[in-house]
Parts: sequence; structure tokens; C-alpha cells
Amino acid sequence: MSVNGSSRAALLALAALSLIWGYNWVVMKKVIQYVDPFDFSAIRAAFGALTLFIVLVLLKRPMRLVAGREVLLLGLLQTGLFTALIQWALVTGGAGKTAVLVYTMPFWVIPMAWLTLGERVRGVQWFGVALAGGGLVLILEPWSLGGSVFGNLLAVLAGITWAASSVLAKHMRHKREFDLLGLTAWQMLFGALALCIFAFFHTSRPIEPTPYFFGALIFNAVFATGLAWVLWLFVLQRLSAGMAGLSALGIPMVGVLSGWIELGERPTGSEFAGMGLIVGALALVSLWGLWQARRSVPG
Repeated sequence: MSVNGSSRAALLALAALSLIWGYNWVVMKKVIQYVDPFDFSAIRAAFGALTLFIVLVLLKRPMRLVAGREVLLLGLLQTGLFTALIQWALVTGGAGKTAVLVYTMPFWVIPMAWLTLGERVRGVQWFGVALAGGGLVLILEPWSLGGSVFGNLLAVLAGITWAASSVLAKHMRHKREFDLLGLTAWQMLFGALALCIFAFFHTSRPIEPTPYFFGALIFNAVFATGLAWVLWLFVLQRLSAGMAGLSALGIPMVGVLSGWIELGERPTGSEFAGMGLIVGALALVSLWGLWQARRSVPG
């Protein structure tokens, strides 16, 4: 395949990834009509981990567990707590708004990485954080206590948890080499076990075994986990990390549009403005990172 053809295929994979992960916010929102959010979090994580280990076998990737304690902690944060928070947030929060609030994650990473990893933060990044902060205020509307305030706060907390797990993963990769797919599979397994234990002791309503419940489970395990991670690895191999990071723009946008079309979640004027600021800040920070990466390449 030519270089142009390879890049084109990676861009198509990136578009498919945005559609899968973006639309999954609607799937996760609708399925809680038939299952307790914590039960679904546990089941989807367990099947997702199983799917990833099957993918590891099919792709003949290394399966050895490295740095077990750190991977366990990563799993408790990235799969356990994060998955539970987003599913809980969707009980009262809209699919699109929750997606946007969760994807404030990059702006929580910046100060965390600065404080814990000593990463240098440029003025453009601080401006992006401030821009996203303004968007967050417009979406949360602290001057109005109506609506799904609790769900919104859970979504923000999910973004902070995701950021913390990302900083932990960065710290782990600084110390040793990890296979991305293997690391993801093991941390998801540990997180799934924690979710299953919690769901077992948590009082919940019985699962309604409807076609949509099983369809949502298959979509999450096969498409949003197995296929999506294969697509992500394919993208990382053929595009720069900065260009791949731009996928963060498409996912919440697909979530907002899907929630609007399928669930009738029409954002208010304030929410529109806030989402615009957050997406604009994401674009600014991502494009700046891409420009910096190109500057660092010799020649």
C-alpha cells in the first residue's frame, strides 16, 4: 500500500472509531432502561476484557502481565471507577452532554502532568484549559440548580478519573515498555473484576433480557472494545500521535448529534456555547501538539 493509501486507510479507521465510540454514548444511555447501571458496567467490562484477550490471541500479541500492581491500580481507575461513573452519570444526564463533559479529560491531564510528572506546560495549553473551563461553566450552569446537576458532576468526575489514569499510564510507560493492547486487556480485566464484586453486593433491579440489552452488550464488547482498539492501534501505527489525538474531537460531537437525533436531547443556547468552547479548546490543544511534534522532527 502506498503512503497516501496507508494514510487514507488510517483516516477512515479514525472516522469509524469516532462513530463507534461517539454513538456508544446513546447505546449506554438507552440500555439502562433494562439493566442497573452498575450491573451493565460490570457485564460490559467483563465481556470487553474477554474480547480483548481473544484479539490478543488472534493477533499473536504478548499476553504476559508486566508490573502487576501498577496495572491493577490502572484497572481500578480506568475501567472500574471510570466505567461506573459514566454509566451512573447517564442515569440522569443526557448522552451528548455527558460525552462532552467526560471529554474535558485532556484539560485535567495538563495540570496533573505538570504537578506529578514535571511536564512543561506552554501558554497555549493554559489558554486551552481556561477556554474549556469557561465552556464547563456554561454547560453546568451553576447559577441554575435545575436539571441533571448530579449527573453532570458525575460526568466531570469521570473525566478527572480518566485524566488521573492517563497520568498513571504515562508514569508507567516512562519506567518500562508496555504493549498497548496487552496493557489495555489486563487493566480491563482487573477493573471488570472490581466492578463484578461491587455489582454482586449492590442491590439492583433484575435485568430485563430484551433484544436491546443483548444488542448493547454485543456492541460494547465486540465493536466499542475489540474492534475499536484494533482500529486505534492501526491509527497509531500510521498517523502521528498528534493527528490521532484529533479523534477526541469527533467522538463527543458524534455523541451530541446522536443524542439530539435519536433521543431528542436538544442542547440549550448556553450548552451549545459551552460545548463549542470545549471542542474549540480541544482543537487548539491538539493542533498545537501536532505542530510541536512536527517541529521536533529533524529535516
